[in-house]
Amino acid sequence: MANTKQAKKRAGQSEKRRARNRSVVTRVRNVVKNLRKTAETEAAKVGGMLSNAMSELDVAVRKGVLHKKTASRLKSRIAKTTNKAAKAAGAPPAAKAAPKAPKAKAAKKAK
Repeated sequence: MANTKQAKKRAGQSEKRRARNRSVVTRVRNVVKNLRKTAETEAAKVGGMLSNAMSELDVAVRKGVLHKKTASRLKSRIAKTTNKAAKAAGAPPAAKAAPKAPKAKAAKKAK
């Protein structure tokens, strides 16, 4: 248990952050899990779910919950899974997400 005022405050802040981060991690996990499950059963529906899952991963990175490379690795794996499912079902493979240009470089070029 925290003894000092500062330690008590930090403990409270940590609990708040933990709760916020857990909700983001849970949402990411559920989206990825549902995508994989759908890829096994109904490959035709996976295309729209892929962009949603990638978006959730990007949100988790922006909020600092996941590391950028962790999200990248997960995106690669789920894209591979959906493309494999689409190929097996005879549907066209899902499109790759377009790479985003960093804002700092875009601002420099504009000047």
